[in-house]
Amino acid sequence: MNNIIRKNPATMPAPVGEYSHVTIIPKNSTLYTFSGQIGVDYEGNIPERHTQQVVNTFKNIERALKSEHLTAENIIKVNVWSVDAINWNHFYEVWSNFFDVNPSMTIAYITALGLPEIKIEIEILAAAPE
Repeated sequence: MNNIIRKNPATMPAPVGEYSHVTIIPKNSTLYTFSGQIGVDYEGNIPERHTQQVVNTFKNIERALKSEHLTAENIIKVNVWSVDAINWNHFYEVWSNFFDVNPSMTIAYITALGLPEIKIEIEILAAAPE
């Protein structure tokens, strides 16, 4: 079985966070795109605190992956949009409990998301090698 490769080439500066600069998807992999996930809980409530929205967002990502029989190891790219400052200690604690190997990642601070109470949205791309 071909594996997804994640690396930080010696020709580049080290990442400034918990991510890989390069992710290589093997030939004949199935690519999955997912809608951005937010911090809504299973009952439809959106907590006020940014940190709780981060926790819920990763739970929703895990649910989306499970629906397709995938795990965090299948994630090849993460895009993070936040309207509030991210508590990096908390974010990376949740992140490191989720990922054994860091995928590629982009983070952006923006002025608004789909609803005023949404503070963070995370989109993933995943691949399943044959």
